[in-house]
Amino acid sequence: MDYKKAGVDIEAGYKSVELMKKHVKETMRPEVLGGIGGFAGAFDMSMIKDMEEPVLLSGTDGCGTKVKLAFVMNKHDTIGIDCVAMCVNDIACSGGEPLFFLDYIACGKNYPEKIATIVSGVAEGCKQSGAALVGGETAEHPGLMPEDDYDLAGFAVGVVDRKDLITGENIQPGDVLIGIASSGVHSNGFSLVRKVFEMTEASLNTYYEELGKTLGEALLAPTRIYVKALKSVKEAGVTIKGCSHITGGGFYENIPRMLPDGVKAVIYKDRYEVPAIFKLLAKEGDIAEEMMYNTFNMGIGMVLAIDPADADRTMKALEAAGETCYRLGEVEAGEKGVELC
Repeated sequence: MDYKKAGVDIEAGYKSVELMKKHVKETMRPEVLGGIGGFAGAFDMSMIKDMEEPVLLSGTDGCGTKVKLAFVMNKHDTIGIDCVAMCVNDIACSGGEPLFFLDYIACGKNYPEKIATIVSGVAEGCKQSGAALVGGETAEHPGLMPEDDYDLAGFAVGVVDRKDLITGENIQPGDVLIGIASSGVHSNGFSLVRKVFEMTEASLNTYYEELGKTLGEALLAPTRIYVKALKSVKEAGVTIKGCSHITGGGFYENIPRMLPDGVKAVIYKDRYEVPAIFKLLAKEGDIAEEMMYNTFNMGIGMVLAIDPADADRTMKALEAAGETCYRLGEVEAGEKGVELC
């Protein structure tokens, strides 16, 4: 008896590392110390000397049951972008710059080419956000997970000068709410999605005229990363008063997280066109509108609270960064919460 007969292939692990090295190298920043394969990722923090009060930020998340679609479609090169996005967007939401990222892949069986493909997506997400992929772990779980299944999670660390921390504490009535478009469903609500649509190859490969693509292509579209977009707003000289990353819980749960007591967010639904994928979900699943806004991002990945004098400058900066944005509504006095009109 040996480890391989017990279900863990060490040689496959070595091969996975070799195959993923080229992707990892593409994410390196000057601050990364040492090579790939050390016991710990080392990152030079000398840069924080230029900050008055450096604050470290962290974020950890996974992709939820969206990975099930990757299994069915046998497409594994974008799910890693989702994993990075869910972590770094939270850091950017607090005003920070993501510095480095680590991933964790649990699988039933290590297929080196598949693992390397997953990591290629992680590396792409890191490149989009400017974070270095400094480490990770691939763990085989024979007997615990089916051989073809895997789960993916990640952890990111960022930094911000305390004076630039976005807390929402200065949001007041009259402030403008600006929404930045999402790329689709992102990585939340897929347990409901999987109840609405059959998770079969035939179902996911069905072309929908209103989507302009197959169902699988629409659902598997990777989560948009907003790090550079928010940085462009800051570089335009705008102070972001509050920022909400629209993840699980949709509008109703996430927008109040940036609000202080005594104010509410008033959002006008007709200020933008809800993407077709959400309309299809509501129709096919007979999902009430309130539940849609309480589960999905409904086409808005981030909501910013901005002084009205900075609204136009903010939108110009976002558009210059390649984002689609909308003036969704305003902040009003009232009980903390969201009012959709």
